[in-house]
Amino acid sequence: MAAHGIALAATVFSGGFLSFVAALVMYLVVRDRGPFVRAHTANALNVQIIVGIVFIVSIPLMFVLVGFLTFAAAWVFAVIVHIVGMVKANNGEWWDPPLTPKFVR
Repeated sequence: MAAHGIALAATVFSGGFLSFVAALVMYLVVRDRGPFVRAHTANALNVQIIVGIVFIVSIPLMFVLVGFLTFAAAWVFAVIVHIVGMVKANNGEWWDPPLTPKFVR
């Protein structure tokens, strides 16, 4: 639950720019605590990787004003997915985030 919570807090307080670092640190620190913890920390990191890719693609698209919409959509997606991930982890449920490829397993 903490992996999603810390990534969520970093997303909200940094506008999404430091959330990748928070998810990566959580993954590296707690991934050896069992398969359930590893799966949820990997999910949090995978969400942040895909959101980071969308953020990078959004920057040049901001010149044609579409990037502002894609940036905001990625930010909202990250917030919602991390909230759902926190609830699922707290309930002890295995969960894979939607629209998120598995870069980290």
